[in-house]
Amino acid sequence: MKQPLFTKYVVPFFQWYSLMILIAITIDYFLHRYQLILVGRYLGIIGTLVVISSFVYSLRKRKLINSGSPKTLLELHEYVSWIGSIMLIVHAGIHFNAFLPWLAIVMLLITVASGLIGKFLLKKANESLREKRQELINTGLRIEDVDKQLFFDSVTVDLMKKWRVVHMPITLLLAILTLMHIITIVMFSK
Repeated sequence: MKQPLFTKYVVPFFQWYSLMILIAITIDYFLHRYQLILVGRYLGIIGTLVVISSFVYSLRKRKLINSGSPKTLLELHEYVSWIGSIMLIVHAGIHFNAFLPWLAIVMLLITVASGLIGKFLLKKANESLREKRQELINTGLRIEDVDKQLFFDSVTVDLMKKWRVVHMPITLLLAILTLMHIITIVMFSK
């Protein structure tokens, strides 16, 4: 029996996103409860380095480095970025004393959402298209007829692949805001 589309495609997205926020809130709670608030400050540095390390995938994809399997590096990028994002959310905490860090965190949340959309929805759309294609071929249709029947689905998946056109500028804006935050911390720290 096939799962409903909502269960198959949308629920995993919300589960990962909610889990990230829940873990961050839990860690922040325990840091405050046990008077370890200073740890949260250092998680900003560690989280930033962890997220930066996840861009090995981007370097490999653009052929700036030659080692590593692109598929493995993509999975590493997804999970390492997610873990680094948890650290950065804990670092931000629930403090309303500065606008720039909050703007950076909002961009981080948008960037993670964008990445999860790519991870779950694009991946699942590709799988669904392959399954439909195979089902139609199994019914005995000619390849040309299958391609005609799946034309709009194929166009939709191709458009979804352009998701990176949105994800990359969001990530760049996050990087700029993060850099501005770091510069202001260095300039105004005592």
